[in-house]
Amino acid sequence: MFKWRVSFCENEKCRDITVRSGKDAERLGYPTIDARVPGDLLLDMTGAGLLPDLFYSCNTLEALKYENLHAFYFTEFDVSDTASYIRFDGVDTVADIYVNGEFICSHDNMFTGFDIYPSLKKGRNELLVHIKPAVIEARKTELPPARTAIRYNFPSLAVRKAAHTFGWDIMPRIVSSGIWKPVAVLPIKKNRIKSVYAATTDLTDGGAFVNFHISVEAEYDNITDYTVKIHGVCRDREFSAEDKLWHTDSLLRVFVNDPYLWSPRPAGEPNLYGTVIELYHKGALCDTYKLDLGIRTVRLEARETEPDGEFCFYVNGRKVFIMGTNWVPLDAFHCRDEERLGKALGLLDDIGCNMVRCWGGNVYASDSFYDFCDRKGILVWQDFAMGCGCYPNDEKAAKALEEEAVYQIKRLRNHASLALWAGDNECDMAADGWNGVRLDPNDNILTRQILPRAVADWDYQRQYLPSSPYISEISYRQKLPLPEDHLWGPRDYFKGEYYKNATCHFASETGYHGFPAVESLREFLKEPEKLFDENGKTTGEYLVHAASPELYDSAPFGYRIRLAYKQVIELFGYAADGIDEFVKQSQISQAEAKKYFIERFRIGKWRRTGVIWWNLIDGWPQVSDAVVDYYYRKKLAYNYIKTSQEPVCLMFDEPDGDSFSLYASNEYYDDVTVDYTVKDAESGEMLLSGTARIPAASTVMINSLKAGTDGQRFLLIEWVKDGVKYKNHYVTNIKGVDFRRYEKFMSLCGVGE
Repeated sequence: MFKWRVSFCENEKCRDITVRSGKDAERLGYPTIDARVPGDLLLDMTGAGLLPDLFYSCNTLEALKYENLHAFYFTEFDVSDTASYIRFDGVDTVADIYVNGEFICSHDNMFTGFDIYPSLKKGRNELLVHIKPAVIEARKTELPPARTAIRYNFPSLAVRKAAHTFGWDIMPRIVSSGIWKPVAVLPIKKNRIKSVYAATTDLTDGGAFVNFHISVEAEYDNITDYTVKIHGVCRDREFSAEDKLWHTDSLLRVFVNDPYLWSPRPAGEPNLYGTVIELYHKGALCDTYKLDLGIRTVRLEARETEPDGEFCFYVNGRKVFIMGTNWVPLDAFHCRDEERLGKALGLLDDIGCNMVRCWGGNVYASDSFYDFCDRKGILVWQDFAMGCGCYPNDEKAAKALEEEAVYQIKRLRNHASLALWAGDNECDMAADGWNGVRLDPNDNILTRQILPRAVADWDYQRQYLPSSPYISEISYRQKLPLPEDHLWGPRDYFKGEYYKNATCHFASETGYHGFPAVESLREFLKEPEKLFDENGKTTGEYLVHAASPELYDSAPFGYRIRLAYKQVIELFGYAADGIDEFVKQSQISQAEAKKYFIERFRIGKWRRTGVIWWNLIDGWPQVSDAVVDYYYRKKLAYNYIKTSQEPVCLMFDEPDGDSFSLYASNEYYDDVTVDYTVKDAESGEMLLSGTARIPAASTVMINSLKAGTDGQRFLLIEWVKDGVKYKNHYVTNIKGVDFRRYEKFMSLCGVGE
């Protein structure tokens, strides 16, 4: 519908000039190019040949030169019905809106859509969106000294924009600017359903109670002339309800007989009722609202680790062991998220996750993401968009966050997959000692007052966790171990003391580095073979693709390439000189680490209740903890994780004295029986065999193996369930493993395929 153009200008040249139309921008001589919406100014400039590919070599640093640009997006559109409005789904970030040269409004939040109702004329109209440079706008807010952040992220404390865009250890500093979501001209409806909230409040032996909270806009004075009808269907079962309205906000409490419940994978079915809500006026249909209703209850039991802790999700009254991943930016330019979403969701489904944590440094995902999780039975942990900082606690910040929270809560609350709202990512930890600042996290009004009130008001069926990890008043005063934690630590040997002795019940972040495929390195680096220069310093290209905007090893993110290199040496005792062999070593190191993290938690079930590893896929070309690179090439860890997350999985624990215990984990709600064998992969010697019955939703020891004194052994574990064969592996005394021997073992047994 729209054909967009964009003009741009440095802040110093245009900060005091008002531009109301495209003609104004062209008259002032600003460079003007074709634009895409959804899009981004830097991508438009790249498309026009004004910038190189920002993801190649050190080109990302070019983006730093353009953080001061104003962007003037303008277009013309025809209107036949002047009773129309304009919907913006997302503008990045601080903008003034003009229609036909008239100022309409300002907007300053990347995370919220908004509607405008200008005076439109029949025929041709003009729309201009003036987007101001976020870093310049952020400077208008003086931050108190106690409000601190990562070196590059101070602007994120002052403007409501995805924190990672200012630079993160997994994302480059590319301060995006543009209309990043669709814009539409829509007809005004005078009688319409504004919103619906469907909440499962009770499950009984005979059915479930579902509250339908319905808000309408009514043209006529007599509200009792309006009627609402509800009808839902799931396979051979259905429910209906009808009521006359007595106010524009109403509640219909519906009892659903013997419903098909929504359950997360793999234990149950993600049943959804296709539900239609209709608004009538004197018997005439006015509006229709559709949703997919999942009837279920979710609760989180969370208590401090000592003396009797827990951090466990219960769905429909049953414990669920969580095997999940963190959902981080799909692209440094969020206008491209949707085009990458389909493949990323396919990977999420394939790898066997039953939860995904939407990380607070990101944007909020699109509706299609949550629709997919609803259909696939994947629970969603949703952070609000704050991360790794002490955010201002003043009235302005509180008001902006509250408006954003209400907008996103209303948008997402009907998704059955949505299990939890969390206040932020690591902001409690940031308050409690980062950068030498020591604040009591429980004094944070944003996460202790504003957000819990918003959740309680607009989505009362869901629980709220103030932060991840959450430092409660008791934990803060008594310095107790946290029941839910982010396990990063020294990132040395992955079976070292830090990881082995972690006391948390639930790890919502943990990861390990792995280089992407050599083919991928050659797509974004000029010299992929050269990690370090002649002085032993990390090369500029690799620093940039470790997300460092500064080209020296002691920069905040400058350590990451050397860390990945050291992790290889931790496992193999040396790092190969050739890039092909080194990448193999790095991917083996990462794969074994993530396998260990997941299996250690599964073996510890129910003392341990879940692990959400970091992370599934890169949002730009880099060396990272992701198990799929930006070009969708899978690292070895992908297949190791897929095996470790099988609903029924056999695995060895670390040695206890002179024996290794073989465990079987079952995530189904029914008992299962497997036939199994354990062989020495190199000699073919049969070491263990048997049949095991594994109780529902449990992990049990089914056999053990003498440790012996013969050093390393490569063990192949195979089991058959319902006629299908599965396999896993275990390497005893893996530290210092011979790389060539490991390669031969992989080839011999098909490990990682």
